[in-house]
Parts: sequence; C-alpha cells; structure tokens
Amino acid sequence: MKKIIVTGCNGQLGRAINKELAGNAELEFVNTDVGELDITNIDKVMALAREVKPYAIINCAAHTAVDACETDVDNAYRINAIGPRNLSIAATETGAKMIHVSTDYVFDGKGTRPYLEFDTPNPQGIYGASKLVGENMVKDFADRYFILRTAWLYGDGKNFAKTMLRLSETHDKVRVVNDQFGSPTSTKELAAAIAQLLFTENYGLFHATCEGSCHWAEFAQEIFRLAGKATQVEGISTAEYGAAAPRPAYSILENYMLKLTGGYQFADWHDAIEEYIKTL
Repeated sequence: MKKIIVTGCNGQLGRAINKELAGNAELEFVNTDVGELDITNIDKVMALAREVKPYAIINCAAHTAVDACETDVDNAYRINAIGPRNLSIAATETGAKMIHVSTDYVFDGKGTRPYLEFDTPNPQGIYGASKLVGENMVKDFADRYFILRTAWLYGDGKNFAKTMLRLSETHDKVRVVNDQFGSPTSTKELAAAIAQLLFTENYGLFHATCEGSCHWAEFAQEIFRLAGKATQVEGISTAEYGAAAPRPAYSILENYMLKLTGGYQFADWHDAIEEYIKTL
C-alpha cells in the first residue's frame, strides 16, 4: 500500500487529486488541511512523515490571496516558502517523492510569447515572490521532486467561473479585465497530470495549464455562453479594476517539458470549461 500525504486537501486541487486517484486500490490517502497539519512547523511535519512513511507528499497548500499577501508578508513566506521547505525535508528523510504546485505569478508578465520552464522568473508581487522561493526550497531540499506551475485554476470550490455565474443571477452586465492573458485550467486536468507523473521518475519543473489562451473578459463570455446566461461582459483595464497587488499582463505558460518528455497532454481550455460547466 502506497501512502500519499496531501496538504490543502479541502482546496480545489486537493479535492480533484483525491477524486482522480480514488480508484487506485494501491493508494491510501492521508489528507491534511490547516486543521490537521501546520506545514510551517517543521517538527509537526517531520512527526507526521515519520509516522506515515509516505510514497509521496503532494503539496496543494498555499497562501493564494494575492492582494492580501502584499500586507500579510510574513504569512505568505511561511506558507508559500517555509511550508514547501519543511515538506521537502520530510520527503527526503522518508524517501518520498515531493510534488509541489506553483504559479504563473513567478513571471513578470511582460513577455510576448508563452513562457517556457527555462525562462527566468521575475515576480512582481509578494505572492509570486514567495511562491518562487518555495520552488527553490523544493529544489534545494527534496531529492526527488515534481514542481508544476499552473494558472487560472477552477474546480470544486471558490473560483472565477462560479463567481461569474453567481453575478449573472443579479447583474445584466459585469465588468471584467481584458488586458491580462492566460490559460484557464481545470483542476481535473491538473490532477490528471499529477497522477501521471506520480509513478514516474520524470522529475523536474513543469508548466501545467490547459492549452490555448484568452483574457479574463473572454473567459467570462465563454462561461456565460456555455451556461446559457444573457449577462453581458464589459471589458475594463487592470488599472480601472484597481487591485492592490500587481498582476502579470501576459502569463501564458507553454507546457514544454511535458511535451518534450511525453508527459500528460492537457485539454484545450474551451473543452475543459465546457466539461466543467456541465458538472455544475
């Protein structure tokens, strides 16, 4: 029996991973969230790892409130950097594989072509900076690791698609930014990519998003179209939206390493969101 520790198990990705691997009789999940395991506490992380002796640790825990990270700096680094460090140390001691999820926010968003895994990160805010340190901690302390950078996630939980559908119940028109470009990504697709890597020795850093790209307003329009909503989308600039933290204007990721190594092939974002809307 292979035991898998999942952190952040109640988040969108944690739920998707449990669902994706539920049919594998050889796996036993040790699901933890903030109530069961404080990943920022090295002693507690080590104690759990020594008790479980996991085959793998899948870290889905993160401080993802991008704007809040700008003022909650210490917590951002504790959760997004020290947490992955602790889990990586535990993985190495117990011989476990380490799977860590990172973000498109490690890039500055000033590019003009999809970012490759080999491009130099340059985060513009605390969220991206803390996540980049987390990546480096995993590289420094885990013997065997998979780091997956993803973006614009939606699944079973709070997300952009559900927010848009909720707004459509009371609004004839919504204002959505149209100058930030990325790849909406289903947690179902990301969980499938993780499940495929899990039993391989195909270690390293991977970009892991659905294929194709759009801006947020286009994404909203497609959500309304698929859900049969008449709500109109008015495109606005990032400056007009006025968020506290900087957002990358262009954060399209190319899944280059997965393609080079014969890894998981992600669905097009149009197909993935269509499947997701049907499940709602």
